[in-house]
Amino acid sequence: MKRKILILGSGFIGRQLASGLGCAVDGSRIRRFGDAVKLIEKYNPKIIINCIGSAGRRNVDDCELDKDKALFSNSFVPLILAEACLRRKIKLVHISSGCIFRYDFRKDKPLKEGSGNYFFDLFYSRSKIYSDRALEALSREYNILIARIRIPLSDASHPKNLLDKLIKYKKVIDLPNSITYIPDFVRAIKHLLNIDARGVYNIVNKGGLRYPALLEAYRKYEPGFNYEIIDHRKLGLVRTNLLLSAGKLEKSGFKVRNINSILEECVKKYLKY
Repeated sequence: MKRKILILGSGFIGRQLASGLGCAVDGSRIRRFGDAVKLIEKYNPKIIINCIGSAGRRNVDDCELDKDKALFSNSFVPLILAEACLRRKIKLVHISSGCIFRYDFRKDKPLKEGSGNYFFDLFYSRSKIYSDRALEALSREYNILIARIRIPLSDASHPKNLLDKLIKYKKVIDLPNSITYIPDFVRAIKHLLNIDARGVYNIVNKGGLRYPALLEAYRKYEPGFNYEIIDHRKLGLVRTNLLLSAGKLEKSGFKVRNINSILEECVKKYLKY
């Protein structure tokens, strides 16, 4: 990339992006506006990609236990960064979440970026909605890109990787869900930066992944692996299961692959076949 990029947040997504884009990543905590200013003065970036966020150490239920942490990381930090960036005419890319909507599989089509049927029952979702909506409004006037991802799947092992989670859980639900395949996500971010995209984009693969399909692809190479399919209603957990549209991303000129077409590729690389 010709423009100098700084990634803030050295977690799973931040490091994957830093590796793919070949740019600096900083894991410093931002507690106040001055912290953002110091980082800008240190790196002098033209683009900041915000990967700071709290999804809980184990899962999103942890956000219910520490609401203040989730609120600050997911809601306040993005707005601090937006204000710091717009004052200095720096492009801000905010990695948001697609887990912010209600969805009815019986009648809903894949949700486009402008859907307003928000899901407030989960605090993680609420905290992401606050920043998502504020930044969307700002993006009408300023150079801000909001990239919504959903349930990251990677071909490299990591505790936040969907495949690692499913292998560990061994009990899975069977509902189609939008997924973000990380290698495609990195390529999509490169594309959106190249066209200087603004506003909200769903960065997900086309189609819906049923978790058993991924585990069957895994079991093809690990035949001793077994799992159980359970009714999602028996989990007793507040969760969003939904499909997002990748139509806007595709219309921008990016080739969006169907999630079910990459399962074997993902598993083979994950197992290093």
